[in-house]
Amino acid sequence: MSKKISKNYLDYIPVKNPEVEYETAENGRVTVFIEWKGFYHRIAQKFFHRPRVSDIKMDELGSFVWLIIDDEKDVHQLSKELDAKFPKMEKSLSRLIKFLEILHDNHLIYWKGEKRK
Repeated sequence: MSKKISKNYLDYIPVKNPEVEYETAENGRVTVFIEWKGFYHRIAQKFFHRPRVSDIKMDELGSFVWLIIDDEKDVHQLSKELDAKFPKMEKSLSRLIKFLEILHDNHLIYWKGEKRK
């Protein structure tokens, strides 16, 4: 019999990947820059004219969350700040967790104490 281990995201502390560069525009919107490295990415750049660096422009919600990640606040604290900034947002906690999962899956953040790949 195997136990299913559930994740309690409220206790997780997101940490920005120090290798990821970003800039904040005057309107507060964040643009994250991802450099594509490695053998297959170089092939795609050479033969399929893929960019070496992609820029990802975040919306107001994503920019707010990105900027309040300070490597010390856990997801619960982030959700409180999110609710204060966007009080009418529905399902704010689940949206926050999904957004953080996407950032994590794309190596833009990692969880404090997690071994990085």
